[in-house]
Amino acid sequence: MPKKKTALTIEERLQQALVPAEEQPYEVPENWVWVRLIGNVNSCLDGYRKPINSSERAKRVGKVPYYGATGQVGWIDDYLTNEHLVLLGEDGAPFLDLLKDKAYIIFGEAWVNNHAHILKSYFGEIGNVFLMHYLNMVDYKDYVKGTTRLKLTQGSMQLMPFPLPPFSEQQRIVERIEELFAKLDEAKERLQEVADSFAVRKAAILHKAFTGELTKQWRLENGVSDESWEDKLLGDVCTVNPKKIDAKNLDDNLEVSFVPMAAVSDVLGEIVNHEVKNLQDVRTGFTNFSKGDVIFAKITPCMENGKSAIVGPLVNDIGYGSTEFYVLRCKEELNNKYLYHMVRNTTFRAEAKAVMTGVVGQQRVPKTFLQEYQLLLPTLSEQHEIVRLIDDLLARERAAQQAAEQALASIDLMKKSILARAFRGELGTNKASEASALELLKQVLAEN
Repeated sequence: MPKKKTALTIEERLQQALVPAEEQPYEVPENWVWVRLIGNVNSCLDGYRKPINSSERAKRVGKVPYYGATGQVGWIDDYLTNEHLVLLGEDGAPFLDLLKDKAYIIFGEAWVNNHAHILKSYFGEIGNVFLMHYLNMVDYKDYVKGTTRLKLTQGSMQLMPFPLPPFSEQQRIVERIEELFAKLDEAKERLQEVADSFAVRKAAILHKAFTGELTKQWRLENGVSDESWEDKLLGDVCTVNPKKIDAKNLDDNLEVSFVPMAAVSDVLGEIVNHEVKNLQDVRTGFTNFSKGDVIFAKITPCMENGKSAIVGPLVNDIGYGSTEFYVLRCKEELNNKYLYHMVRNTTFRAEAKAVMTGVVGQQRVPKTFLQEYQLLLPTLSEQHEIVRLIDDLLARERAAQQAAEQALASIDLMKKSILARAFRGELGTNKASEASALELLKQVLAEN
C-alpha cells in the first residue's frame, strides 16, 4: 500500500508560500514579504461563476447586479454571495493597456459570468480593496497566455507575486490611495466639465455672432449703424448647386479631386482626406464644386452631425463629390467663411432637421429650405470681423478643451504612479517598527 502523505509543517508551507528572491519583481520594505497571488492570502472562487448563453441572458432581471469582465453589465435574480469580493477580468487583451482598470470590488449579492475571476482576500474588506488596487497596478504581459485569444488563467495567477505588508500598513495604504484618488477624481470631474462644455460654449459664441452681439463694440468704433443688418434670403446671396463646369473638352484621364461623404469630418468641419480620380469616372452622377465653395451634407444623420466644409485646393482646380452634398457658392455680398459658420451652427441644423423629407433613414433637407432661408446679413466688412472673432474665440476654446483632455489623460497616469509607489512602500505610510508581515503570513497559514 502507498504511504499516506505527511502533512506539511507550518515552516514547510511558509517556504512554499514565499516567492524566491530571484523571482521578486522589485524591492519592498524589510517588514513586507512576497507571496503568490492566490493560494495563501487570497483565494479564487471561480467555482461560483455561471457561464452565459442566450437563455441565461433572458433571465437578467431583478435587483441583483450581474458582472462580466469589465464590471457591472446587467441584472439577474440569482446571486453569488453577500460578501465583498474582487472581480478580475479573465480575457487577456485589456490587460495589455496599462492605464485600464482590470479589477473591481463587488458589493453585496452579485451574479458573475465566466469572463471574470472572483478573488477574496483573507484580510476582509481592507484586504480586498488592497488586492483590487494591486491588480490595477501590476503588469500582466508575462501572465496572459493564448494564441487566438489571450486569457489570464488560474494557473498564471498562482505564479504571480503579491506584496504582503503588515495588516495595519495595508489599511494605511488603502486610506492613502483613497484620499489621493478622491482629490484626483474631483479634479477629473472639473476637467471633464470643461471638455464636455465645448459644444455649449461654441453655440453661445455663434449665437452672439449671428445676432450682432459679438461685434457690437466694433460697430460703435467703426461708425456702423446697428440698423445696417439687412433681411435677406440665402438664395439671394449665394447660389445653391451652381451649374457644373463644362468638362466636354477636357481629357477623360485628367486627374481631379473626389470627396466622398466619409472624407468630411463632422468634428472638425473640414475635408480631411480627398481622393484623386480620373475625370471620366466622376464627370456624371456626382456633385461638382470649386475651391471656396461650401459643401453641406443634406442627408440624415450627416447633416445633423455637422458634415460641412469649405472646399480647399483641388487637383487641377476641379472637384467632385457625393451626391448627398449641397454646394453653396457665395455671391459678392457674402463671405464664404461666414456662411460656413452659419450652416455649421446647431441652430441652423436644428431648423434644417425640422423640414427634412423622405423615409426614415433616408431623409434629406429640401433645396428650397436653403434657397428660402431668411437671415439678417451684416455688411461685408462686419462679416470679415465676425469671422475673425469666431475663429479667434473658437481657437481659444479648442485649446482649453485640448488642455482639459490632456490633463484628464495625465490623471490616469498619476493614478497608476500612485499605485506603483504604494506597492513599493513609497507613500510614506510604512512603519519599520511594526512586526514583519511574515508573522501575519504564519498566522494565516496556521488558520487555513
